[in-house]
Amino acid sequence: MKFMKLGSRPDTFYTTEAVRSVSSEISSDLIVQVKGSRYMLHKFPLLSKCLRLQRLCSEFHESAQPQIVQLPDFPGGVDAFELCAKFCYGITITLSAFNIVSARCAAEYLQMTEDVEKGNLIYKLEVFFNSCILHGWKDSIVTLQSTKSYPLWSEDLGITSRCIEAIASRVLSHPSKVNLSHSYSRRGRDDLSSCNGTESLRHRPVSKGWWAEDIAELGIDLYWRTIIAIKSGGKVPSNLIGDALKIYASRWLPNISKDGTIMKRAASDPDSDSIGEITSKHRFLLESIVSLLPAEKGAVSCSFLLKLLKAANILKASSSSKMELARRVGIQLEEATVNDLLIPSLSYTNDTLYDLDIVMIILEQFMLQGQSPPITPPRVKGSFEKRRSRSAENVDFGFQESRRSSSASHSSKLRVAKLVDGYLQEIARDVNLPLSKMIALAEAVPDFARLDHDDLYRAIDIYLKAHPDLSKSERKRLCRILDCKKLSVEACMHAAQNELLPLRVVVQVLFFEQARAAMAGGQVTELPNNIKALLATHNVDPSRPPAPLSTTTTVAAEDQWSISGLKSPKSSLSTLRMKLAEDDDLEENDIHPDGIGRSSKLKALCSIPTRPKRMLSKLWSINRSASEKN
Repeated sequence: MKFMKLGSRPDTFYTTEAVRSVSSEISSDLIVQVKGSRYMLHKFPLLSKCLRLQRLCSEFHESAQPQIVQLPDFPGGVDAFELCAKFCYGITITLSAFNIVSARCAAEYLQMTEDVEKGNLIYKLEVFFNSCILHGWKDSIVTLQSTKSYPLWSEDLGITSRCIEAIASRVLSHPSKVNLSHSYSRRGRDDLSSCNGTESLRHRPVSKGWWAEDIAELGIDLYWRTIIAIKSGGKVPSNLIGDALKIYASRWLPNISKDGTIMKRAASDPDSDSIGEITSKHRFLLESIVSLLPAEKGAVSCSFLLKLLKAANILKASSSSKMELARRVGIQLEEATVNDLLIPSLSYTNDTLYDLDIVMIILEQFMLQGQSPPITPPRVKGSFEKRRSRSAENVDFGFQESRRSSSASHSSKLRVAKLVDGYLQEIARDVNLPLSKMIALAEAVPDFARLDHDDLYRAIDIYLKAHPDLSKSERKRLCRILDCKKLSVEACMHAAQNELLPLRVVVQVLFFEQARAAMAGGQVTELPNNIKALLATHNVDPSRPPAPLSTTTTVAAEDQWSISGLKSPKSSLSTLRMKLAEDDDLEENDIHPDGIGRSSKLKALCSIPTRPKRMLSKLWSINRSASEKN
């Protein structure tokens, strides 16, 4: 760091009985009181350089007693005043980035200008500040940090703005033109010590974001202004701005990467003044970071945005900040994980573990992005196909580009659908989760985005286990979001024996599975007309065997299901008989939403010909014989 020395005389200040004096043959004729401290000084050296002291002393009448001047609001305190007083006496003083702000404010207060004497303290401080301090990276940061002790004085004197401009210009310039930062210098020494002497430090690559760690030490007000100045330059990529904000958030919001329990505990104790003050500071800091986020998609990760959103929920940030974060998360939701979406709920209006409303807003924002699945534009045949103008080629290229962007949007919706189903499995365990919100979240994903419904069925199964008191109508409402023809063989086997499911779902599962098995067995050339009609209403192609379905969502061991873990055929038969005995589930006028009555489905299921029918009868006979033995 740079420094400047002024004066040549040795220090003759000394303290006696809490009074600072100057060793001199001439007795003191001026007493200056600065914030509880008393200085026994002389008029001539001070008044010759300090216009303010001249004016204060002129108000007193001449007397033999020393004049007393009180300076209660002196900026910088006794240290800054003593530095100015020593300059007046010609005593050597040392100036650096650590004390130049207090010295400059004190000199301005005492009016040590060129009008009083040429080469006065203000002039010398300005020369040192402009020629040395502003040209050094670390000097500029240290000086800017020290302005927070004198915010009004620093603003009026232009110290704050000049430091910010200097720091921003260093960041925008080539790194080789900047004096290395403290942290960067430390990394450089480490790199240098690891070299074997054949590689010079100046040939090692320089990180483009080397400045982020150093300015992260600034307070949020100064940091905000500095980032704004850097962004206005237009030369720093948005991803580097995002990295800098992430470093700053990690520095000042240490709990942002955790589950929020410490912050939650602090927010839940409003009686503590200190905790309330800390929470208020963190809230302001968080909202400032949100306002600095780059507008470009991908400038910050979706995981970081969701961590900010969790912190915003805990700190009770403004609704505008939370909505802005939700909007940004929605734009790149396909990058998120299930754990990222588990945002703790601190609302007193509901008892759910997680904030479902904000996730619903995120999904709505996501669905506003992109278009539906790409459709190949029809090719125009005829004479125009032989001669294609350059403009026609450009139009075709535009078609390809729009298809490519739509395709990316479609693939992201497939990933988000998988994400939502995994999220539903987590929140389904909450005993306070309302059925309406469970259904709303599931239906927020378009039908085409779910290639299979295994994960959705697993979420429904978990919800039914966690909410055993659901009525029959509520279970029906929940299961209407399930498409049985998109279930894998393992899921169908599990669903057929699930006592918690309504009879309608069991019948549908058995019907679609047996219809697919009939065609896959190759024993039947054509299905009956009633089965064809029912398959057509559900867009099922019976000539096509079902593709293997993936279930990649990780769930708890007790919520997993497979063929090996199924119940016995006897249990399956008893379950089906019990469901058939339910009067309200067998009413003739109970019509499925697709327009086909449940009784017609049962008839269609029983009318599957040839081998599949014999297989079903054999299964029923096995169960009957097994029950007789027992």
